[in-house]
Amino acid sequence: MAEKEQTIYHAPGAFDKDTGELMETEESCPGKKPPKYQTVFGRTLLELAEANPRIVGITPAMPTGCSLNIMMQKMPHRAFDVGIAEQHAVTFSAGLAAEGMIPFCNIYSTFMQRGYDQLIHDVALQQLHVVFCLDRSGLVGEDGPTHHGTFDLAYLRLVPNIIIASPLNEKELRNMMYTAQLEDMGPIAIRYPRSRGVMPEWKTPFEKLDIGKGQLISEGSGLAILSIGHVGNTVMDAVKMLKKESITPAHYDMRFLKPLDEQLLHDVLKRFRKIITVEDGTIVGGLGSAVLEFMSGHSYSAKVRRLGVPDHFIGQGTIEELHAQCGYDRTGIVRCVKEMIL
Repeated sequence: MAEKEQTIYHAPGAFDKDTGELMETEESCPGKKPPKYQTVFGRTLLELAEANPRIVGITPAMPTGCSLNIMMQKMPHRAFDVGIAEQHAVTFSAGLAAEGMIPFCNIYSTFMQRGYDQLIHDVALQQLHVVFCLDRSGLVGEDGPTHHGTFDLAYLRLVPNIIIASPLNEKELRNMMYTAQLEDMGPIAIRYPRSRGVMPEWKTPFEKLDIGKGQLISEGSGLAILSIGHVGNTVMDAVKMLKKESITPAHYDMRFLKPLDEQLLHDVLKRFRKIITVEDGTIVGGLGSAVLEFMSGHSYSAKVRRLGVPDHFIGQGTIEELHAQCGYDRTGIVRCVKEMIL
């Protein structure tokens, strides 16, 4: 069966070892669990494309993995699989954008590294309206070190003209995609993990987001936690655990790494002298580094702990195991807060 259905069985998930039959998915059993971010991307892109004729979809050889196949089935003339050619996917997107189209270029984070030169010279330098959707960002689990998407926040942050966003949940992914296709946008990268979200009822109305604006998740005192992306839900769980022990850190979701919400950072650093940053990516050059650079540039003094992927390659394991190994699972965050305040 795997030889006949090579695309499906490239990454099939759980299946019956005797028959080869795939196990239940969120599509076959709706309402049981929150959807995968990949499903939200695919269905949201089709919804946006139906309303905006300028939108096209592009992926280098992973239409089923990233769910671009949903658009390909309904709009085959506007969705393209370019094969294992990430550089071409980026330059193709640039050419379409130069002619007035709005390409949603979906590339796994780890493979976006192959198209880095094209991203800089063909897209960012010309400020073209290309929406990069970086799937499998952060630690991806059993696929291991070749597939972990841990470097995108760092390698994108140094490129001029590009916006970098990461959603806390399915609603924010939809709103980031909606905002990204509006007029007068330049290059934007939206990164999200290989995991389920947190919203079973995920199909929310579209809302335009303010570029570069974060949000307060919960008020607190003594210490502030700054997170970006889906890992913010882990922070929320940790904060709930801490409140049971009368420890109440504040929690902020940055939403955007570039541009940073400078007003939010000014407010936080005027109120708190202890800061923890949490990101599902390398701590070298990511959110924590950006916060430290901001502090240095504005002469703030605070004790800062950065939680994320340490400066070495991470091996295989479940996502939960790897987050624990790197110290930014729920238990690791709770431990870090206690170490800073007690």
